[in-house]
Amino acid sequence: MSSTELRVIISGGGTGGHIFPAIAIAQAILKKRPDAKLLFVGAEGRMEMEKVPAAGFQIEGLPIMGLQRRLTLQNVWLPWKLLKSMLKARRIVKEFQPHVAVGVGGYASGPLLKAASSKKIPTVIQEQNSYPGITNKLLAAKSASICVAYQGMEKFFPAGKIVVTGNPVRAAVLHSGKDRATLLQQFGMSHDRPVILVVGGSLGARSINEAVEKSAVAWLAAGYSVLWQTGKAFYDKAVQKQSANLRVFDFISDMGGAYKLAELVVSRAGAMSISELCLVAKPSILIPSPNVAEDHQTKNAMALVQRGAADWVKDQEASTALEGKVLALMQDATRRESLSLNARQLGFENADAAIADEVIRIALTQSAH
Repeated sequence: MSSTELRVIISGGGTGGHIFPAIAIAQAILKKRPDAKLLFVGAEGRMEMEKVPAAGFQIEGLPIMGLQRRLTLQNVWLPWKLLKSMLKARRIVKEFQPHVAVGVGGYASGPLLKAASSKKIPTVIQEQNSYPGITNKLLAAKSASICVAYQGMEKFFPAGKIVVTGNPVRAAVLHSGKDRATLLQQFGMSHDRPVILVVGGSLGARSINEAVEKSAVAWLAAGYSVLWQTGKAFYDKAVQKQSANLRVFDFISDMGGAYKLAELVVSRAGAMSISELCLVAKPSILIPSPNVAEDHQTKNAMALVQRGAADWVKDQEASTALEGKVLALMQDATRRESLSLNARQLGFENADAAIADEVIRIALTQSAH
């Protein structure tokens, strides 16, 4: 590899929890190597096909899809789509000729990293969760390096390949340059009241949305404002309840601004949400999704709860317990401050730069052979 050339493919996606770390890694690579050529590879029709170009990067889509857990005709197409994805991934690798391929999890990372490995191109995995997904577990054996966010990942991956980096968080999430008055106006809030921010992940969360629908009246009556990200499926129903102090969005693009406004955050316990909450040091009530592999969101949440860095509510208890839990915490400034301080201790600063360093190191090692 010449000193003026570095070509990197970053693959994966499906949810914000995979896409935004990928974008943060790409931006960190460009900071260190402005000459780098970057290409994203995602799954056709998924969120990354919109979010990656919006961040200024080129992306190619594979026709890959996931296995549906219930019996459905879609599963009949899976082998065909997998084959087409493998062939397209090989073509992309052959044409782009990357020095290294990075997988961030999600459907597209499997075919792309397999195609890269078959061409003897080194691969780097970035695993965000305390319990890795099946794709990353399968890819680990042939990977040159595995960047993780939690200690103790040797039970899943070869110990010699593990680098503990933390999860990369977009700079815009950590540093909102806007003042409070500007942010209130941006989110359409008429009054400056303490803000409860509710986020159910980038795709939304039905149980959280239904609990908020039930609880919001009491929160508003107690003198608070609510900033509510619903996801697309629940948006039309929720937006009918919108008012001066209850603002509803299907997706919040300025999460940095939303965090800055918030006095308290109600959130799923996805790895990226937890990384962000620790770095912005916000008190939170976590509601782990029960619909994920090996219940990894509960494991993520417990990593904070056991250190006094977050409160939590079980998903099946959200409709009855969330209203009171939020009110109690909003009325207890000392407890919120304690959660905030403990969360800050668990944040990994500069994870994006650490992963970028590892990606560049692997690419340089390869070129030396």
